[in-house]
Amino acid sequence: MNIRTIIAACLFLQTMLMGAQGTYKDFVKGADVGFLTDQEARGQKFYDIKGVERDCLELLKNDYQMSAIRMRVWVNPRGGSCDKNELLAMAKRVKALGMDLMVDFHYSDWWADPAKQPIPKAWLGHSFEEMKQDLRNHTVEVLSLLRDNGIKPRWVQVGNETTNGMLWSVKTDERGWEIKDSLGNTTITHSMGHIKTEPKQYAGFIRAGYDAVKEVFPDAIVIVHLDRGHRQDIYDRNLDTVLKYGGKFDMVGMSLYPYWAMDGHPELKADDIITDCMANIRHVSEKYGCDVMIVETGYEVDEGHPEVMEEGRRQLTRVIREAQECTGGHCRGVFYWEPQCKPGGYKLGAFDSKGAPTVIMDGFIEKK
Repeated sequence: MNIRTIIAACLFLQTMLMGAQGTYKDFVKGADVGFLTDQEARGQKFYDIKGVERDCLELLKNDYQMSAIRMRVWVNPRGGSCDKNELLAMAKRVKALGMDLMVDFHYSDWWADPAKQPIPKAWLGHSFEEMKQDLRNHTVEVLSLLRDNGIKPRWVQVGNETTNGMLWSVKTDERGWEIKDSLGNTTITHSMGHIKTEPKQYAGFIRAGYDAVKEVFPDAIVIVHLDRGHRQDIYDRNLDTVLKYGGKFDMVGMSLYPYWAMDGHPELKADDIITDCMANIRHVSEKYGCDVMIVETGYEVDEGHPEVMEEGRRQLTRVIREAQECTGGHCRGVFYWEPQCKPGGYKLGAFDSKGAPTVIMDGFIEKK
C-alpha cells in the first residue's frame, strides 16, 4: 500500500468518525501518575509554562486536555506505596476534577511487567485454584473500597503487561529487580501462570479477574494489557491463548515506546514502530472484535538537547493524531506513563528538572 492510499484511507475514516463540530467522539487523553503521591510527599512542586505553581492533576486536565488518570495498585507493597488506600486517595482527587479513572492491577507486591510477574508473598505456595481465589478476593476488595466511597472506574486492567503471562516469579536481587545472566536471561522460580508453561492457568487468572471486576462494576471496561504494541505476533499469541482457554476481555491495552523498542536495535526507526502499532490496532480490533487503547507511551526528555524533546513532541503528536484518524475509530485513547517525572531517574517523563512541562506535552494539545 503506498502513502497516498494510506492518506486517503485516513481521510475517509476521519470523515466517518467526526461529529458535526469536527471533533472526535469520546477519544480519551490521559496519564498514569502512580508516582505522584510520593513526589508530593517529598515536597515536589509543579508549575505551568509561565512558572505559576499548579496542582499537577489540574494542570494536566486544563492545560493539556487530559480527561482521565491511570493508577496502579499492588497487593501488599513495602511502605504502602501504590496500595489500595493510596489508590483511593488519588481516585477521590480524580473524581473531584471530573476525570475518569483507570485502575491497573499488577497482582504483585511490586512491579509486574514482561520480564517478571512476581507472585505476592501472601499467595506463595497456594494451588492454582487457591490463587485464582486470591486474585478474585483482592480485586473485589480494592474495587469495593472505591465503590463504597462513591467512585466508579471506567476501565480496569486485569494485569500489567501480561505478555508472558501472570503470576510467575523470577530470581531477584534484594531490591526486587530480576537477576539476568550474561545473555540477559532470568531464572523462573515459580511459573504458576507463565503463558508458555501454563497457558490454561494464565487464561484462568485473566478470567478470574474479569469476573471479579464485573461482580463489583458490571459496566466497567476490562482490559488485557500487553507491551510492544508494534508486534502483531505478540498479540496474536497472547490473546489467542486467553480466548482458547476461557479468558475474557472487553478491550486490549497496548504499550507503545519507540525509545525502548529501538534500544539495542539500531535497525528500527521510530516512525516505522508507530506505523506498525497503528496497523496492529486495526488488526487486533478486527480479529478480536474489540476496541484498543494505548495505555502507556513516553518520549525522552533531554534538557541539554531541545531537539530531542521536539522529536518526542512530533512522535507523540503523530501517535495521538493517527490513533484517532487511522484506526477505524477503534483506538479509544492514549495515556502517557508518568509525564510528571523529573528527568534523571526516569528518561521518558515529560516535565523538566524544575517541575514544569516540556514541549513534549504539546503533543496533547489540539490546535484550534
